[in-house]
Amino acid sequence: MLKKKSLLTIVMSALLVTALAGCGSTDGKKTEAESSGSGSSPAENKTYKIAISQIVEHPSLDATREGFLAALKDAGITEGSNLKVNYKNAQDDQTNNLSIAKTIASEKDDLVLAIATPSAQAIVKEVKDKPVLFAAVTDPLDAKLVSNLDKPGGNVSGVSDTNPAAVQKLMDFIAKHFPNVKSVGLVINEGEPNAVVMSKNAEETLSKHNIKLVKAAITNTSEVKQAAQSLVGRADAIFITLDNRVVSGVDTIIQVANENHIPFFSSDRDTVEKGAFATVGFKYYDHGYQVGQMAVDILKNGKNPGDMKVTMQEKLDLILNLKAAAAQGITVTDEMKNEVQDKENNIIQ
Repeated sequence: MLKKKSLLTIVMSALLVTALAGCGSTDGKKTEAESSGSGSSPAENKTYKIAISQIVEHPSLDATREGFLAALKDAGITEGSNLKVNYKNAQDDQTNNLSIAKTIASEKDDLVLAIATPSAQAIVKEVKDKPVLFAAVTDPLDAKLVSNLDKPGGNVSGVSDTNPAAVQKLMDFIAKHFPNVKSVGLVINEGEPNAVVMSKNAEETLSKHNIKLVKAAITNTSEVKQAAQSLVGRADAIFITLDNRVVSGVDTIIQVANENHIPFFSSDRDTVEKGAFATVGFKYYDHGYQVGQMAVDILKNGKNPGDMKVTMQEKLDLILNLKAAAAQGITVTDEMKNEVQDKENNIIQ
């Protein structure tokens, strides 16, 4: 009996040891998997929240926003996945614009993007405790968004959507290829700082060619068509700046230009694609992408906007719309086409 009992005890002990060893083996495998880093790190799992304030909807500003989000996506920050975007549009209403800025200031965001000068001014005034980037702003210094382009300081930086040379080159193009143009009409909202700056630049350049700038002022988008019509008979060509209210009603200017065979020049590519004849510019999608790259540097690398230089568009090219030329009674010469560097993309058929 003793031998049988001892044998049974030994067998049971062996089974117990085996079971415990098996459990230990399972735990060991789990620990090994965890230590191998098969799971996602906290950094990889980080989610971001961005607020976007945009003054109004029109192609250039919308393309800026799309390019911005594309740059984030290319860096692994994707809306609907690890990015929440709080997009607000003021619909060209200054009261809405200020209210949007105050609301964003009270919320928790990792970064704020302000698209267009009025939005940027409101956001910069209200938001002091989180990174702010601006886009589609013509003159950040005149708009008092920053006091120094190379070293902005504080929590603000961004990309200007103009280069003073762009307006100057376009005015020189008009003087060179349109010798019968003695006056250029400008539809303008003089309450918009960037429009005033660009208007002054255009006027100074045109005066060197003995060409007058004739202004037709508006205060809201509904007045754009009437302003354009008022230029018929007073101006030999029409020009517009990066003026948000004017660009929002640009279809009516195109209509007036086509009906009266008046050459129409704009300050952005999107308007040329819609029906203006020419500009010296760039793609606003690329402009937004450039700002988005700055945002990536802030979100992923911890950069301080105040230490990031405010940049501008350096790559400029003449952009022509041949269909618009035909509609406006313009004969496009080989000499004009030869001024376009990227003919494949910037001569629109």
